[in-house]
Amino acid sequence: MDKFSIAPDFLRTSKPLASLALCEARLQADARWPWIVLIPRRFGAREIEHLKAADRAQLMEEVVLAGAAVRAIGSALGRPVEKLNAGMLGNITPQLHAHVVGRRADDAAWPGPVWGAGEAVAYDPADLAHALEAAQLVLGGVAVRGE
Repeated sequence: MDKFSIAPDFLRTSKPLASLALCEARLQADARWPWIVLIPRRFGAREIEHLKAADRAQLMEEVVLAGAAVRAIGSALGRPVEKLNAGMLGNITPQLHAHVVGRRADDAAWPGPVWGAGEAVAYDPADLAHALEAAQLVLGGVAVRGE
């Protein structure tokens, strides 16, 4: 039987946040932006059309929830989010996933996209702890399997 697993690229570039109804929510490990990646737990899904209608609706609900968590991260770090960006690219990592990114007019890539904008900046350990806590509070404090 085929089993869902998270693509290695996500394991390398993000931290676990929560297991939601459909998705694994992960904090992108780039301190330049509050950024959550949602990965639907559906084996082999590469495009949104690979999800059933109910899963597509659930994914949209989780994007909205992740947006609230992204805003909470920005506030916790003293950089309130001015604009939310949500996108599904998959050009580099083909596993179906959605990005929810908090933007500010003074961020490193504004007004362009965050993808390909310089090198990722690691979180300071204290800021990482604050970001994870703020997001998990919004996402319901759902327990996450350790990595």
